Amino acid sequence: MAAGKGSRLYPLTRDTPKCLTMVHEASILERLVINLKKQGFKRLVVVTGYQEKCIRDFLETRSCGMTIDYISSPLYATTNNIYSLWMARDIINEPFLLIESDLIFDVALLDGMCSPDRIAVGCMQPWMNGSTVTASGSHHVKKFQSGIAGPLDEIRYKTVNIYSFSLPSWNSIKERLGQYISAGKVNDYYETVFAEMVSDGSLSLETVSFDSKRWYEIDTVSDLEKAKRLFSEDKYETIIPYNTTSKISGILKPFFLTSKKQGEKVVTRSLSGLRPLTQSNPLKLKSIYQAKTLKNEVPHQHHLREIIPDATQLQDSN
Repeated sequence: MAAGKGSRLYPLTRDTPKCLTMVHEASILERLVINLKKQGFKRLVVVTGYQEKCIRDFLETRSCGMTIDYISSPLYATTNNIYSLWMARDIINEPFLLIESDLIFDVALLDGMCSPDRIAVGCMQPWMNGSTVTASGSHHVKKFQSGIAGPLDEIRYKTVNIYSFSLPSWNSIKERLGQYISAGKVNDYYETVFAEMVSDGSLSLETVSFDSKRWYEIDTVSDLEKAKRLFSEDKYETIIPYNTTSKISGILKPFFLTSKKQGEKVVTRSLSGLRPLTQSNPLKLKSIYQAKTLKNEVPHQHHLREIIPDATQLQDSN
């Protein structure tokens, strides 16, 4: 999902989309694409809106060999992500991973998401807000909550905005999305649909804990600075085609100036904790549909690992 304007990151998003914001020497989108490639994904479906051309130009040369389909949302400025997801109803006809393009995370966290009907969650931190869920003893979502207000009679987990869906679940979701859009509810969040379906038993989601490694959602300039502190700069290698400098938005120019000659050149630079690309990866997109469900224990609150230094200083985030 990459349609929004990212207004809370202004002025960084004045001329470029939020997903191309740089975190150290790589954009949020580049990190996401590399993570998906490392997990064996073969196809991207990108819902665009604001500054669509920047995203297309970037992915033209940075797709890591994946097939890319674009869906342009003409109403991106006046609708919410429920409309963006509904726009993808006809082009997605297989199990898939739903990810928002403002997330930065360690690639290993996707290991638990490559099975059907799962939701990424994290234990609540003082700086978090937004949708939360409660989970059963079998680690399945019992209920969605909008925000963190209300009685805390059960442990709540923050939604990370990464979901995996089987094809039967996606077909049911599409039908419910259509009902919302037909009713003019284009400014809702798609979590509203998921919450309703979990409540009536038409959707079952197993929780996958993201507390074992680093992740961060970047909505504001303050978030960006905290994400930069959280993610170190580890070395990795990438191959950059010669003609990328003429195609990419201005915020990426310092990175692409490292490639000057014809053909391909291997450039060593920094990116947070990503494993090196291998020649082959047996994980395929179809495995989401075929894989057996594995249990991923959601840690109890008293087992919470402190993955962010000086959490008391991060309370103004998000």
